[in-house]
Amino acid sequence: MNPLAKAPLSDLPSGPLSEPPQSLVRAILALARPLVRLLIAKGITLPYLTNLLKAVYVQVAETQYRVEEGAPSVSRLSVLTGLQRRDIKRIQEAPPPDRSPPQALSLGSRLMAIWAGDDRYRDAAGKPMPLPRTSADPAAPSFDGLMREVSKDVRPKAILEELLRLGLATLDGDLVTLNGAGFVPRGGFDEKAYFLGRNVADHIGASVHNVLEDGAPLMERAVYYDKLTEESVKHLAVRARELGTEALLTFNREALARADRDAGKPGADYRMALGLYYYQGPDDTHKSDTTKPDESSK
Repeated sequence: MNPLAKAPLSDLPSGPLSEPPQSLVRAILALARPLVRLLIAKGITLPYLTNLLKAVYVQVAETQYRVEEGAPSVSRLSVLTGLQRRDIKRIQEAPPPDRSPPQALSLGSRLMAIWAGDDRYRDAAGKPMPLPRTSADPAAPSFDGLMREVSKDVRPKAILEELLRLGLATLDGDLVTLNGAGFVPRGGFDEKAYFLGRNVADHIGASVHNVLEDGAPLMERAVYYDKLTEESVKHLAVRARELGTEALLTFNREALARADRDAGKPGADYRMALGLYYYQGPDDTHKSDTTKPDESSK
């Protein structure tokens, strides 16, 4: 539990908190570098990011640091976040952002989960099998039949066109084939950006949960090796994709079965995520970090 979570306002410091652990500062710098690379590439400047972070600070302080009598006051939020009261009021009065995924992503994720996890749509090897677009036999597997299980409000053709655009499926005559075993768009920046936010946020959330010791530790593991040749990392990249796909397909089948079983049950308001990633690049992890926080921001 964070010591500020239930501390009365009079007990909170009026100035900056004590110097944060240097290990945490180094971790923040490591997290920030790939993100800043993306921000610069897409024209998001530091002032723009700062405005976004102000709203995030207020939201987190409001939801994670509530007091027994209810939502924290503006004064308390100002102390917790370091923001001025007028900024906090402006943020609170702004309409909330739309966090819902594009409909094609929401429906496509469910469609692919069933395609990869339901025995009716998998071949003898357990892989998602190619599906005819339609079938004269309603009981026979088909893409249109699979789509009707997901939603009867959206035409199967519209979702198929979106899957083809994103490179998630191919169409050969009347046969639809799933490319890969996971919903990872090969095209479409908006779709990739959505999964960047969802997947990386969950990964960081698990790590933060463990660092803050907020209950039983969550699984958060990785395998690290350095001093490898280019040939070795290429080989390991292929193996990571093979083993990762196999693990996710197996896990998806069990998760899908439980999701169907839990549908409509009281208390079925939890979610989970399991992710795998593979990274390769130059071995610069042992170089000294000369980056220091901007003194003017203190």
